[in-house]
Amino acid sequence: MSKKSELKKAIQESEDEIESLEKKRTRSQSALLEAFLNHTTPSDKDAEYFRVFSSLIELERENLRKLRDELDAIENPS
Repeated sequence: MSKKSELKKAIQESEDEIESLEKKRTRSQSALLEAFLNHTTPSDKDAEYFRVFSSLIELERENLRKLRDELDAIENPS
Protein backbone atom coordinates (compact mmCIF):
# COMPACT_ATOMS: atom_id res chain seq x y z
CA MET A 1 0.00 0.00 0.00
CA SER A 2 1.33 3.41 -0.89
CA LYS A 3 2.16 6.04 1.70
CA LYS A 4 -0.55 8.31 0.29
CA SER A 5 -3.30 5.69 0.64
CA GLU A 6 -2.06 4.78 4.13
CA LEU A 7 -2.31 8.43 5.15
CA LYS A 8 -5.81 8.75 3.70
CA LYS A 9 -6.89 5.66 5.63
CA ALA A 10 -5.30 6.99 8.84
CA ILE A 11 -7.03 10.35 8.32
CA GLN A 12 -10.41 8.64 7.97
CA GLU A 13 -9.78 6.55 11.08
CA SER A 14 -8.78 9.66 13.01
CA GLU A 15 -11.91 11.52 11.89
CA ASP A 16 -14.05 8.53 12.93
CA GLU A 17 -12.33 8.41 16.33
CA ILE A 18 -12.96 12.12 16.89
CA GLU A 19 -16.63 11.65 16.03
CA SER A 20 -16.91 8.73 18.45
CA LEU A 21 -15.20 10.64 21.26
CA GLU A 22 -17.40 13.67 20.66
CA LYS A 23 -20.52 11.51 21.00
CA LYS A 24 -19.24 10.12 24.28
CA ARG A 25 -18.36 13.58 25.53
CA THR A 26 -21.85 14.83 24.65
CA ARG A 27 -23.36 12.43 27.20
CA SER A 28 -21.36 13.89 30.06
CA GLN A 29 -21.84 17.41 28.70
CA SER A 30 -25.61 16.89 28.82
CA ALA A 31 -25.40 15.75 32.43
CA LEU A 32 -23.31 18.80 33.33
CA LEU A 33 -25.72 21.14 31.58
CA GLU A 34 -28.69 19.52 33.30
CA ALA A 35 -27.05 20.00 36.70
CA PHE A 36 -26.32 23.63 35.84
CA LEU A 37 -29.91 24.27 34.76
CA ASN A 38 -31.26 22.58 37.86
CA HIS A 39 -28.89 24.55 40.10
CA THR A 40 -27.38 21.36 41.46
CA THR A 41 -23.80 20.17 41.75
CA PRO A 42 -22.78 17.99 38.80
CA SER A 43 -21.48 14.52 39.43
CA ASP A 44 -17.70 14.36 39.78
CA LYS A 45 -17.78 11.38 37.45
CA ASP A 46 -19.57 13.35 34.71
CA ALA A 47 -17.13 16.24 35.07
CA GLU A 48 -14.16 13.88 34.90
CA TYR A 49 -15.55 12.08 31.82
CA PHE A 50 -16.03 15.46 30.14
CA ARG A 51 -12.43 16.48 30.88
CA VAL A 52 -10.99 13.15 29.76
CA PHE A 53 -12.95 13.04 26.51
CA SER A 54 -12.10 16.68 25.79
CA SER A 55 -8.40 15.92 26.26
CA LEU A 56 -8.60 12.84 24.04
CA ILE A 57 -10.39 14.83 21.35
CA GLU A 58 -7.68 17.51 21.39
CA LEU A 59 -4.95 14.87 21.12
CA GLU A 60 -6.71 13.20 18.22
CA ARG A 61 -7.25 16.55 16.47
CA GLU A 62 -3.52 17.24 16.75
CA ASN A 63 -2.83 13.82 15.27
CA LEU A 64 -5.27 14.56 12.45
CA ARG A 65 -3.54 17.88 11.69
CA LYS A 66 -0.18 16.11 11.47
CA LEU A 67 -1.60 13.44 9.16
CA ARG A 68 -3.19 16.06 6.90
CA ASP A 69 0.04 18.08 6.81
CA GLU A 70 1.97 14.95 5.88
CA LEU A 71 -0.52 14.11 3.13
CA ASP A 72 -0.42 17.66 1.84
CA ALA A 73 3.38 17.50 1.71
CA ILE A 74 3.16 14.37 -0.43
CA GLU A 75 0.47 15.75 -2.73
CA ASN A 76 2.02 19.21 -3.06
CA PRO A 77 5.80 18.94 -2.76
CA SER A 78 7.51 22.30 -2.52
